[in-house]
Amino acid sequence: MSRKVLIGLSGGVDSTVSAILLQKEGYEVEGVYMKLHENEDYHEENIARAQRVGAYLGIAVHILDLTAEFREEVYDYFVQTYKEGHTPNPCVKCNRTIKFGRLIDYADSKRFDYIATGHYVRCDGTHIYKGTDEGKDQSYFLCQIDVGVIPRLLFPLGDWLKEDVKEFAKDIEVLQDIATQKESSEICFVENEYTDVLSRHMAIDLPGEVVDTEGNVVGTHKGYMHYTIGKRRGFFVNGAHDPHFVVAIRPESNQIVVGKREALEENSFEVTHLNLFQSAKELECEIKVRYRTRGIAGSVKVDEYDDKRALVQLDESVFGIAVGQAAAFYDGDMLIGGGTISRIVTEGAQ
Repeated sequence: MSRKVLIGLSGGVDSTVSAILLQKEGYEVEGVYMKLHENEDYHEENIARAQRVGAYLGIAVHILDLTAEFREEVYDYFVQTYKEGHTPNPCVKCNRTIKFGRLIDYADSKRFDYIATGHYVRCDGTHIYKGTDEGKDQSYFLCQIDVGVIPRLLFPLGDWLKEDVKEFAKDIEVLQDIATQKESSEICFVENEYTDVLSRHMAIDLPGEVVDTEGNVVGTHKGYMHYTIGKRRGFFVNGAHDPHFVVAIRPESNQIVVGKREALEENSFEVTHLNLFQSAKELECEIKVRYRTRGIAGSVKVDEYDDKRALVQLDESVFGIAVGQAAAFYDGDMLIGGGTISRIVTEGAQ
């Protein structure tokens, strides 16, 4: 039986260790470096690293230029979503359309049986599960991938703890200069602040009004694109003694709505782009509304007329649910799908 694997190879610790583990398991491994964003200095450095790793392991390393596709599918979406006053999740989008979309197409063209990455996720060929390392688990970011690709995915680090990967990497000659480096940025094309990206495409410093939840003007801000749901700094509220948080953004009027922490408390929302790994009209499951939050028990009810839309009801309220973010659904440790948060549903408005 053929066991050809194409692994996403960045030249970093996680992908290199993953490639070594695959070789140890007897797979025929080749690497691929994906050029995504347009920072050529970044690519030059990392391609050189990936090629050094390839030479060390004795494997071919392909260079796949996906910059045009990435700009269209991920980068432009990122900019436009912030422009609309919402909070994008570019990694979820990238995983669906690029890493487990265009990369699958490329693997097919080269007759590979599997693709692998250094994600901290477990996969048994039928289902995806949370990674063993709870602090590094990246299953949330896979909630939108096509269920049809799951049988072809390999995640060698799924059962590993990050600290053990780092320890393992210390003995790998080609990783000596980076084994103890700081982790890379979560969003690959954001070097410092997301507003640095936005400022290349539009004016973001546009002073505007801060209003309270009753519609009263209570202060000023420096431009709505500087704010996301839940932010509590960077704006002025007249005479405020208690902390105020951003609870809504109104791009059409360049206003932000603020309130006390309890105003961020929500337990019901709608999702679009619903992506379930199993056929169901209603689910009782655990729901994560952001990557760095705990899962909350709740229900997902698929729309009667549109199977890409659903109403999500949480059993307890959470703070700072943001339109544009992904909601990921779990049955225990098993990922069963997700959707894009499109609307907060206030009580009585369902």
